[in-house]
Amino acid sequence: MASFIFLILGFILLIKGADFLVDGACSLAKRLAVSDLVIGLTVVAFGTSTPELFVNVLAGIKGSAGIAIGNIIGSNICNILLILGVASIIFPLAVTKGTIRREIPICFLAVVVMAVITNDPMIDKGQNAVITRVDGLILLSFFIVFMYYTVISAQKDAVKADEVFEKHSSFWKSIFLVIIGLIALTVGSNC
Repeated sequence: MASFIFLILGFILLIKGADFLVDGACSLAKRLAVSDLVIGLTVVAFGTSTPELFVNVLAGIKGSAGIAIGNIIGSNICNILLILGVASIIFPLAVTKGTIRREIPICFLAVVVMAVITNDPMIDKGQNAVITRVDGLILLSFFIVFMYYTVISAQKDAVKADEVFEKHSSFWKSIFLVIIGLIALTVGSNC
């Protein structure tokens, strides 16, 4: 019974922690005149992925690599097929030419890189498919390039700070939400 209570408590902390992190980070991003698409690609993506990061790191430490890999692959399938599908049924979503030209190819590239990295037996005749530290550095390098690319693209599409500045929380409230969100995510991932 105690395990079930900790599981529920962990889920609640992960969900609320992600909410606080996203709210605070979005408010800070708006104050810095960052566009909605860039906020979605970075801040919201970080916020919704942070629980997975904490859970996957802990799963890896505990030797449960299958949970970590399954969580990442399953989450991406659900995000693209289920969540995007349901959201577009409720309200059709406009896809810009920039998204088709920039972000979707990067999504495909991420899948290709993951497929290559996880197919050690096919590629180098290894016995086991293992995502090594070098593979992790390769993935992280691609991510850094993607973030750089996103920031450069955002500078071209920047909105005026005056238009959004008054609509969002104070600077210190935003910082507080980010910190509380990170703490809740840390505690929730350990429940």
